[in-house]
Amino acid sequence: MDRFAYLLTEAQGLSREVLGGKGFGLVAMHRAGLPVPPAFILSTAACRRFLQEGEVPGLWEEVEAKVAALEGLTGKRFGQGEGGAPPLLVSVRSGAPVSMPGMMDTILNLGLSLEGVGALARATGNPRFAWDAFRRLLAMYGEVVLGERAEVFEERLSALKARRGVRTDAELSAEDLEELALGYLRHLEARGTPFPLDPWAQLRGAVEAVFRSWQNPRARTYRRIYGIPEDLGTAVVVQAMVFGNLGEDSGTGVGFTRNPATGEKGLYGEYLRNAQGEDVVAGVRTPEPLERLLDYAPGLYREIEAIAQLLERHFRDMQDFEFTVERGRLYLLQTRSGKRTAQAAVRIAVEMAEEGLITREEAVLRVEANALPGLLRPAVDRERAPKPFLQGLPASPGAAFGHAVFSNEAAERYAAQGLPAVLVRPETTPEDITGMYLAKGILTARGGLTSHAAVVARGLGVPAVVGAEALRVYPEEGRAVAEGVEIREGDLLTLDGGTGAVYLGAVPLVEAQGEALLAKLLAWAEPHRRLGVRANADTPLDASRARAFGAEGIGLCRTEHMFFAEERLPWVRRLILAATEEEEEAALSALFAFQKEDFKAILRAMDGLPVTVRLLDPPLHEFLPPWEELKAKAEAGDEEAQALLERAQALREQNPMLGFRGVRLLLLRPGILRMQLRALLEAAQELRQEGLDPRPEVMVPLVADPKEVERARALAEELFRVYGPIPFGTMIETPRAALLAGEIAPLVDFFSFGTNDLTQMAFGLSRDDAGKFLPRYVEEGLFPFDPTERLDEKGVGRLLRLAVEEGRRANPRLKVGLCGEHGGEARSVALVAPLLDYTSASPYRVLTARLAAAQAGLKEGVAAG
Repeated sequence: MDRFAYLLTEAQGLSREVLGGKGFGLVAMHRAGLPVPPAFILSTAACRRFLQEGEVPGLWEEVEAKVAALEGLTGKRFGQGEGGAPPLLVSVRSGAPVSMPGMMDTILNLGLSLEGVGALARATGNPRFAWDAFRRLLAMYGEVVLGERAEVFEERLSALKARRGVRTDAELSAEDLEELALGYLRHLEARGTPFPLDPWAQLRGAVEAVFRSWQNPRARTYRRIYGIPEDLGTAVVVQAMVFGNLGEDSGTGVGFTRNPATGEKGLYGEYLRNAQGEDVVAGVRTPEPLERLLDYAPGLYREIEAIAQLLERHFRDMQDFEFTVERGRLYLLQTRSGKRTAQAAVRIAVEMAEEGLITREEAVLRVEANALPGLLRPAVDRERAPKPFLQGLPASPGAAFGHAVFSNEAAERYAAQGLPAVLVRPETTPEDITGMYLAKGILTARGGLTSHAAVVARGLGVPAVVGAEALRVYPEEGRAVAEGVEIREGDLLTLDGGTGAVYLGAVPLVEAQGEALLAKLLAWAEPHRRLGVRANADTPLDASRARAFGAEGIGLCRTEHMFFAEERLPWVRRLILAATEEEEEAALSALFAFQKEDFKAILRAMDGLPVTVRLLDPPLHEFLPPWEELKAKAEAGDEEAQALLERAQALREQNPMLGFRGVRLLLLRPGILRMQLRALLEAAQELRQEGLDPRPEVMVPLVADPKEVERARALAEELFRVYGPIPFGTMIETPRAALLAGEIAPLVDFFSFGTNDLTQMAFGLSRDDAGKFLPRYVEEGLFPFDPTERLDEKGVGRLLRLAVEEGRRANPRLKVGLCGEHGGEARSVALVAPLLDYTSASPYRVLTARLAAAQAGLKEGVAAG
């Protein structure tokens, strides 16, 4: 029979994949002799079996045996506390192999009944504590297992505090908490979901609920955001409870071995006296910094500090650990590699390598490449900033401004309009993950630096301010009030996640500072990178910025972006309306002058490096005003609008993505191709006369047949004979072009995979419309991830591999790159690194591409070794 349950002493040597992160950490701490309450672990295999079959044969017999073992280790009895023994209460916690903070469910104080409350009161001499533990169990179990809304319990608690005239839970008496608990019981009975007073029924219900929580919406959303596999499952840790709410000599806290926001070495964290662990992470009360322990419990602080150092040496990474103090005695409940900001990740990796704790290669692999753009986040310009109107705790650095929103739905509305949003909440819960992901910043009234809002914001790389206690938030009304100022949905706010300051309106920002550590990390990474990294850049500013970030050229310069400027658009429209060759030539002549100056500026910025210029790609109608606007103006008697309307009618397409664009437009309107290419060649010629070293390349988009490439190359050769040749290539962005790569390759010098369109055509979807169903597809497991964000290996990746293999076979000198948005996504870069010569990314993602390519090289070397 399969085995699913393990005591800590039985689990040594088992992997994180079996035990989950929480269980794996407990086993390691127990083995190191640290004070860990007795526990047993139900493996991830049990979760997977339960989710597949609805039951796990033999599991509950194993659970009963392990509970008996916990009774022997603690001297307590699970159930009613028979025979005078104090009752054994347990926590039931999820623990996935990959850290997913707050995404799944936890239940504390499990095992209490009405009789058990009396036994616990007698055992501790503290009736108030016993009723407090019971009301917490009822609220957690009622929400997680019985499906009641958490707000129902919170509203009853708030109403009781208001009647008693107190501010915190700790001020309620034993009689108050008894009244509250009995009210919870009656409520659950009345709604048809009675609380099970049998502790064994509680345990079974809790374990099954934690298994099911692997599939809850917030956990699935989190996995989708972070690319965590759906089939891992979660382990369950059942652990003897220790209590931080037994008085002022008890408490609960969270510690980090280094600052998760800045990476600074040293003990960092928070502590809450007379509280249970959920009080800290839920942000219900604002805790105090750990350093305050030096004032009233210096010995305890030194003990925690020593344990922090031991944990970091053992795990060789920054640790995030949870602990409880029960009547002055310290217990460790969890340790894991801590979530950290991009800035902290780089600093921790570099400094640990310099301390000799890890190697330089390990340091390079430790940093999440997709997070690097967060290093470049701006900061508030404090020289020009007004006085902040609100102050909170600096939870996640960087500055952000946006429109205040108070719900997931509002965040989605603003994101759909392309408007930045700041999510404002009393405190965040895992249900807020969608709004947190979409927001540019997060602001909460309650919670500390280790609250849910702080941890998730750091992981997302989103600036956050938490614990702004002067803030009163009314989400249902779409408003908040602070310092006499009312904030409504849509009002602009600026957050400084580095200082905790909050400003009204949009405050001036400055670019991020201090990239020395990143430069050092990238210098360590470079020897391991085989894949070249270029940038997608259409302006001199973007080109210069990309070069400063280490780009080795431009892999995609989109010329159509140069046509939308105010002084140029009228000439594009004249080109569209041209009825004679003379009118077309006049428009092309004007556009030629603009294009040449643009090309000169970009080639100058990239002097000595290749610049791949893509000829005009979009259909002409995109340069016209919206159809409805033209129609309204034409009906009002505007003659120019009438002419444009008639031309727009002639150019109108049912599906422009698959219409008259790219090479099709260039071949049937060859004057455009000649104008653009001549502008590029003359720009390079003039720069050479200045003594510079321009290296232009020209690329034709959207080909589907070798004959299109032949015709386009013939047009280009006319100009090459006059100005001299430059590399000529084509984008591979239609599946047919990939399938015919062997025929196309002899006609060109390079391929560049336009994976945006190649993905859309391979999947038969449009990025503009897929938002209506893609999130559901991913959520329901139909697609493992959103293929518009991350390169699809099975389908699109297969097209890439086929095209590269057949192309290089037909043309051994063929150079091959990628210029879609996937070129700056770390997992996609890792996928193509062994296959291509270069990838091209937007300027701020050049750093991601460089690090991801080096990490791929390191892993390839390890695999080869």
